[in-house]
Amino acid sequence: MSLKTPTCVLFDQNKKFHSFGFDAEEEYSGLALDNRHGDYFFFRRFKMKLFDKLHLKRKFMLEDEMGRKMPAMDVFSNSIKYLKDHLTQKLLQQLPDTLLDSEIRWVLTVPAIWNDTSKQFMREAAVKAGILDEHLLIALEPEAASLCCRHLPMKTIGAGSCNFETFAPGSKYVVFDAGGGTVDITVHEVQPSGSLKELYKANGGNWGGTFIDKAFRNLLADIVGNDVMDNFQATQMMDYIDLFREFEGKKRNFKNEMTGKITFKVPLALAEEFKQKKGKEIKDHIKNNPMYENSIYMFGERLRIEAHVAKGLYADACNSVAEHLKTLFTEDQVKDVPTILMVGGFSESPMLQDVIKRTMPDKTIIIPADPGLAVLKGAVIFGHDPSVIQERRCRYTYGVRSSHRFNERIHPESKKFVDDDGDILCSDIFDRHVQIGQRVEYGESQVTQSYVPTSKSAKAMVFQVYASDEAEPKFVTDPCCTHLGNLTFELGGSGTDRSVSVQMTFSGTELKVEAEEKSTGKKTNAKFDFLG
Repeated sequence: MSLKTPTCVLFDQNKKFHSFGFDAEEEYSGLALDNRHGDYFFFRRFKMKLFDKLHLKRKFMLEDEMGRKMPAMDVFSNSIKYLKDHLTQKLLQQLPDTLLDSEIRWVLTVPAIWNDTSKQFMREAAVKAGILDEHLLIALEPEAASLCCRHLPMKTIGAGSCNFETFAPGSKYVVFDAGGGTVDITVHEVQPSGSLKELYKANGGNWGGTFIDKAFRNLLADIVGNDVMDNFQATQMMDYIDLFREFEGKKRNFKNEMTGKITFKVPLALAEEFKQKKGKEIKDHIKNNPMYENSIYMFGERLRIEAHVAKGLYADACNSVAEHLKTLFTEDQVKDVPTILMVGGFSESPMLQDVIKRTMPDKTIIIPADPGLAVLKGAVIFGHDPSVIQERRCRYTYGVRSSHRFNERIHPESKKFVDDDGDILCSDIFDRHVQIGQRVEYGESQVTQSYVPTSKSAKAMVFQVYASDEAEPKFVTDPCCTHLGNLTFELGGSGTDRSVSVQMTFSGTELKVEAEEKSTGKKTNAKFDFLG
């Protein structure tokens, strides 16, 4: 049914790692059958919990299927460690000599729409799992997919020629990466060297394939009631997992032109739970409810839904995608891009393909073979040469909290203060380093700013780094600004004339920072802490 392992992990009563993927599903289902699952921790689809969390902290707690909590760092690091150890064992079976950790470069993929805080969280989770920090690359998923598609056979749907050379120099295309959790979009242009240039900042939303699963669960909850559905999930996990596995298989074949009924087997435990709580059979409830007339039926243990109901499960996700694409193609950098490259497991859905084709009738839509594996294969290519993505666009305006000489004409009185030298300054200035949408080239620092301490006795300078979704924020206290984290640089000597230059490089998948003390020439890759 799937080439991918489900994102599931099981921990025992002592919060120790037990199993991952299908093994975790099966083990937890067995425990639930024996009513021994109460003390275990079972997490599903937890990667999406990091989506768009600018205020993510190391101590962030995740809730499992039963509402019990564990540190998210433990959940992620143990999952990565399982995958790392699994690969290492396979390699040792095939390689005659001992394999050293220093001989492997690891590539961890994340959605391009994730922020710097989430990326740092994933990096620290990987390091905690035993991966050497200097041997780890963070790859952006649609970029990896784009690299992969240079080497794969394609099929074309929609407008345009089937002979389109996807990666000829000068080609422009939208990479539409629809996975389980997110729809992740980037816009690329192929350079004469074969490297890629990002034309527009990464964008998208949480409209992935699991959106359809949620819609199916909501449909069932509408029929039997939320209380019945919640209790069924809590007490009959094996049946619950089997129900959604069956739905996963069925939904892959949903098409816009389908007209027949779709049939699902209703677990006996769900029917019994409903009868116990509501005092009647599910089939009688459906038959006597006008809302389900000519759309939902129950025969024995089978639930049958009309095609229009099944297709309706896609409505919210597909409408969100369609509206987003319409808006995206009005942007100056994107409106002349002729091609959409669909990758990710959800891109295999004929329903999603049809929506994009109808929404963008004048675009050529290209789907590689095995689109669900495009990110995985592209990550390997990226690992060999990270510089192949030559130019990116900033998703945010980045800057540092600073103090400037007070100007009563433009600065509010509430931000005025006097430093150790008696200078009258304005605090909370957003000192911009790069602007949202700005082009940044791989490996090149975008700006170098110099700063001096405001206290003569300071032993360190702490730079507070902020992000904003506006181009020109004035103060870090503006509503559009978010405090990402701090940069710490140890100082020598004393006085307020100890200048430190800060150089930020935004062109990689992660923010790199270097600081230099001008009087001594001392350099350091300053500690950058987004997580606090």
